[in-house]
Amino acid sequence: MIRPNAAAAALSTAALLSIAACTAGGSLPPTAGPTGGSASPTPFVEAIMHPSGADELVLRIEVGGGLMAPGYILSALPTLSIYGDGRVITQGPQIEIYPGPALPNLQASRVSEAGLQRILAAAAEAGILGRDATFPYPGIADAPTTTFTVNAGGTTSTVSAYALGLGEDASVISPEDAAARADLADFAARLGDLPGWLGSEVVSADAPYRADAIRIYAQRAAPAAQEPEPAPTIVDWPLATPLATFGEPFRATAEPAMRCGVASGDDLATLRPALESANQLTYWRSGGETWSLILRPLLPDESGCPAD
Repeated sequence: MIRPNAAAAALSTAALLSIAACTAGGSLPPTAGPTGGSASPTPFVEAIMHPSGADELVLRIEVGGGLMAPGYILSALPTLSIYGDGRVITQGPQIEIYPGPALPNLQASRVSEAGLQRILAAAAEAGILGRDATFPYPGIADAPTTTFTVNAGGTTSTVSAYALGLGEDASVISPEDAAARADLADFAARLGDLPGWLGSEVVSADAPYRADAIRIYAQRAAPAAQEPEPAPTIVDWPLATPLATFGEPFRATAEPAMRCGVASGDDLATLRPALESANQLTYWRSGGETWSLILRPLLPDESGCPAD
């Protein structure tokens, strides 16, 4: 395995495009000679090892912190997640109307092994592979933090940058930190347009992502007496288990108290049509009470509810 800090130099674009036939972490065969006979002296190019499972995370970008409402924190999703089988899950465009859909617009595509190797090589070039680092930025208050997590090369690395892209005045940070932040911003921009960066032959077209499980936060609530237009709707909770006993207590000290549970399998098949037609002003009638819900689709590497 090549060292992370040498990955980008060792993996040229031409070599990476031949990686699709090799297993993660395996060596590429030497290139055949001009006449198709014995192999040329081209050296072996070793791929960057990474997990290969469909539920094993390889790379993730999250943006969080700053001024966020409590409900938004509970429903927040990573900007991008890439898994060992090449599946890529991103946040798609969100409709700009109120009330918006109760469920977020998640999109899934797939990147080839060659493309995944190019991404990991770029992560190494950006200084993310093989180290943990934090880059603060003074002078900006209540800004979000961008966090990069990479599981490759035999280690998991986490690099975060506060207020990334919101202010890069080199006079308030060191030249080294300014250069590192610029590399991180460039890497994030590339990941924001994978087809444009890697090519449509390497990245498949987006399709809606339908989660196998949805985390549900439930809290007793009622529409305000003078709710602005459009008027809220109240629908019946479809499951036999009432919301008063769904899941487990979560943030029990909140007023009113909150519960958290996960719907999957047959329960989710029953519940999904109602969730997909719900919006931010949908309330749920269960056991003679009215509830509001916060919905958070679970990604392949996630399960259960977070620690209270």
